[in-house]
Amino acid sequence: MKKIITFCLSLFLAVAAHAQGVREETNFDHDWLFARYGLQADGSRIDEPASLERPDLDDTGWRSLDLPHDWGIEGPFRPDLEGYTGKLPWRGIGWYRKHFVVPAKESDNRFYLDFDGAMANAEVFINGHKVGDRPYGYISFRVDLTPYLRWGEENVVAVRLNTEKLGSRWYPGAGIYRHVRLVKTAPVHIAQWGVFVTTPKIDPKSATAQVNLWIENHRPANAECSYTVSLYELDENDRPGKRVATSDRHSLNVGSQQTGTDSITLEIPQPRLWSLEEPNRYLARVSVYDGKRLVDLYDTPFGVRTIEFTHDNGFLLNGQRVPINGTCNHHDLGALGAAINEVALRRQLTILKNFGCNALRTSHNPPAPELLTLADKMGFLVMDEAFDCWNHGKKEYDYGSLFAEWHERDLESLVCRDRNHPSIILWSTGNEVEEQYHPETGVARHLTEVVHRYDRTRPVSFGASYPSKSAVNGTELQVDVHGMNYAAGCYGGPHFYGEFLNKEGHEHLSGYSSESSSTMSSRGEYFPRRFHVSSYDLTQPGWGGLPDEEFAALDRYPAICGEFVWTGFDYLGEPTPFNSDNSVLLNYGQNASLKEEERRKLEQIEKDRPTSRSSYFGIVDLAGFPKDRYYLYKARWMPNTPMVHILPHWNFPDRVGQTTPVFVYTSGDEAELFLNGKSLGRKTKQPLEYRLRWDSVVYEPGELKAVTYRDGKLWAETSVKTTGEAVKLKLTADKCTLRADGEDLVFVRVSLIDSEGNEVPTAEPVITSTVEGPGQVVATDNGDPTCLIAFQETTRPAFNGLYLAIVKAKRGERGKLRFRAAADGLESAELEIKVK
Repeated sequence: MKKIITFCLSLFLAVAAHAQGVREETNFDHDWLFARYGLQADGSRIDEPASLERPDLDDTGWRSLDLPHDWGIEGPFRPDLEGYTGKLPWRGIGWYRKHFVVPAKESDNRFYLDFDGAMANAEVFINGHKVGDRPYGYISFRVDLTPYLRWGEENVVAVRLNTEKLGSRWYPGAGIYRHVRLVKTAPVHIAQWGVFVTTPKIDPKSATAQVNLWIENHRPANAECSYTVSLYELDENDRPGKRVATSDRHSLNVGSQQTGTDSITLEIPQPRLWSLEEPNRYLARVSVYDGKRLVDLYDTPFGVRTIEFTHDNGFLLNGQRVPINGTCNHHDLGALGAAINEVALRRQLTILKNFGCNALRTSHNPPAPELLTLADKMGFLVMDEAFDCWNHGKKEYDYGSLFAEWHERDLESLVCRDRNHPSIILWSTGNEVEEQYHPETGVARHLTEVVHRYDRTRPVSFGASYPSKSAVNGTELQVDVHGMNYAAGCYGGPHFYGEFLNKEGHEHLSGYSSESSSTMSSRGEYFPRRFHVSSYDLTQPGWGGLPDEEFAALDRYPAICGEFVWTGFDYLGEPTPFNSDNSVLLNYGQNASLKEEERRKLEQIEKDRPTSRSSYFGIVDLAGFPKDRYYLYKARWMPNTPMVHILPHWNFPDRVGQTTPVFVYTSGDEAELFLNGKSLGRKTKQPLEYRLRWDSVVYEPGELKAVTYRDGKLWAETSVKTTGEAVKLKLTADKCTLRADGEDLVFVRVSLIDSEGNEVPTAEPVITSTVEGPGQVVATDNGDPTCLIAFQETTRPAFNGLYLAIVKAKRGERGKLRFRAAADGLESAELEIKVK
């Protein structure tokens, strides 16, 4: 049964709680109808009927759902599909429809739909009339519903998406996978993303805030407008606090159907700077008047901070050197797919922050707005990236097919949407593009200039592969700061590669590692099974390197600003080295011999047809469980935090008497290793050494213990021991309450313990999770890249001792729910979660 939503003033969620103006924004995510045509999940096809945008179409048989929605993650995984996009059936044609009523009394106002992202080739209709399209699935866009709305009557918005003609090198998702809002304004109002705040002068006593604004006039006559701007301190819950500055009223005449621009300057006394440790923010509130009547109230958060990329001292934030300890991340949320969920995203960022990550690269596309807001609030630096390719594509129907027509509009949308976020320190126009080898085309310079039209307060960059050529051929001079992928050998010289820092003409050029390492591993696999990679953290692809190599290069050349590791989390698709696609070739640039060698390898891989559906690059696995590398990076990125980690675990009954290397990751500078109380020696980190290794340990059951020291003093200690057999399950939830909003999530870690309470790292029983009460298990995972059980299934084996369940409350239902995990032959476990 379809729902018709009537919008009236009482139902709107206003931008500001005290709003006296007309602007109101409504969450438009609920009560959509969905139908899928073209390619189906099982590989069959359903012909797409004509005229599905018609308002009188009988859609009573369509599926009801809420947004955000990703139809691809619903699966099932199919072994016959490509590994590079996750073996998921995301290709198809999707239609979304929604019925709603706008009261007749609102007919003097404007109504827009704002889409944060729709994958892909979106076409939007209202009452049968096409009002907009946007092919790039990662970009945010707006459509104007006003001309075709039926006031006081039923309206139907319809959205067509087509991922059959979409090229991707990773899992892109499918559907309206980000949020949608209905925006109501007066005819005279601030344009979309129409307030830009810069802070050109900052000192301890005051900061200058320049507020630039754009006002649209949709009236049939000129508008004699005026506006005021007030600045407030803003807390972490987005509540305005103390007012720190306000302007007089300024006048602006805007012609009919025109946009007027203006700017004013305000002073912020004793500014609270935005930093990683104290992410202070402010709010700019613009009040717009048409004559004497307040017609718009527009809020924009911003931050006060300085950034500088230097040639000789790295990156400076507020004048202080800050090493960029960053990770690259694709946009999926693991078992939840591409559908944005702020709770899941916050969990990911918290996990990253907990091992010292302070920067994010949005590889290789515009992020969801929520990521940037969380980065502002949590204290992350962001490299905001636009495209994976320019004119020369990497896959059929990828952005290369859109570049010529759309790149300027898409860059405008990206920069104008995101430019008030203090977390953003770099605009990236691309990644490993063919044009980097042809500086004479000037494409990099052109894109830099396009970005500068909309923001000159941040440098423009891109991630260049093959830096021994692209860092010295002139392309690097067409950007403000040069990003180098896998460049540990070319920062300075003399080396086999070029000398980026020492090259003539680079005296004022700054550089950083836009992509580093690409070390591969499977969590908990040390002598790996088929289609897994050892977690000794010594496996790298042909283009990559080990974490230690990048650490050493950055220590040798502290003028380099830092690194973005590939990747923070495992992600859906691109399961190198077990992918059966040619994406692995892209990093080799123009080295034909290496390409041919890899082609031969891939032909053999294709014959084996691996089951792998997600990557091995992550410091953290797809379920959010840390791998061993997590602790190597924590030791590097949190050097003043006492910590030590031993690998491997010590459950190897088939290795008694065999050599079993032991590694210790620590922020200390010395460690002594004990096996069953006997010292195996004390080792000291040598210059440019980042892990301590005991390569000749002979396995015997018992306990391994590491005691570490810093400057000769005890620093930290830990141990691993041989466990007994698993006898019961243990539950660890990340919180014990849920909001009944249909969006909040609880992540439950399920482990296996022996009779003494030790977690058993090798146990892999089949686990089933259930919920009683007002909620459900919406997804499960175990971090195994080869597991082809659909994420919606609640029964799957543990992988190396762990299983994850994701629980959501039903919208509007409150009470208590009971979560239970069970496995045959083991004592089950339960926990209670309050829903409020």
